[in-house]
Amino acid sequence: MRSTAFRTALAAGAALAATACGGNSRSEELAYVERPVENIYNEALRSLDRNSWDLAAAQFNEVQRQHPYSPWAQRAMLMSAYAHYRSRDYEKAVSSAQDYISLHPGGDGAPYAYYLVAICQFDQIIDVGRDQARSDLALLALNEVTARFPESDYARDAELKTDMVRDQLAGKEMEVGRYYLQRGEHLAAINRFRKVVTDYQTTTHVPEALHRLVESYLSIGLTGQAQQVAAVLGTNYPGSDWYSDSYALMQGQGVELPKAPDAKAGFNLLDRIGKMIF
Repeated sequence: MRSTAFRTALAAGAALAATACGGNSRSEELAYVERPVENIYNEALRSLDRNSWDLAAAQFNEVQRQHPYSPWAQRAMLMSAYAHYRSRDYEKAVSSAQDYISLHPGGDGAPYAYYLVAICQFDQIIDVGRDQARSDLALLALNEVTARFPESDYARDAELKTDMVRDQLAGKEMEVGRYYLQRGEHLAAINRFRKVVTDYQTTTHVPEALHRLVESYLSIGLTGQAQQVAAVLGTNYPGSDWYSDSYALMQGQGVELPKAPDAKAGFNLLDRIGKMIF
């Protein structure tokens, strides 16, 4: 069971997580003045209350420096990581959280340490117009939280964030696919759209990806493949604008739409799209 002090510290951190950042004062290292561990730790908590994130991190680090073998040092390591996170110093936050994991893999704060690493990566995700390496790191870290601590509150939040990251990665594939399609590089575009359909089936981008596949296949004369994909689109997203667009496109080119399969067959075809041969 967690100690009362540890629960209190994390409760303070959780409450602060909902507040806006501000009032921060930069102080990376304190002058060494030996003091009781309780005094330093409580001063750090008061700094958190004032949103003085960097000062709080330095004070929690001071607990570790002056009293490295006390139970307070273990808690202070995690709270220092949290303070760095609130300061948006993600590199130091991740480093402190990973130090905690390395030194105390079975500690009470391990689930939160893994979660903190994940949200540090998550908060650094940028728009789909740029490289998505950070999204990949966030996805790996979030998956680790859910795999290691599936029954925790952290896992439930990680699952929600995982869906958001997957949608982001699918959006990037769509952006690149549309770029290739506009340039007439249809095979490259098809590879991107197929990846969305097969790897990110639960995201919001799948209906458009299916339509773009229909468009791409028709552009290179692969009518049969276009018909199969259109059938999947019509079965799984019959009321979508993307199905209407595919229907109009095929009618305009005189291509007959196949009879839509039943729902189960539709999802089986969705899986088979990734195995289609050009």
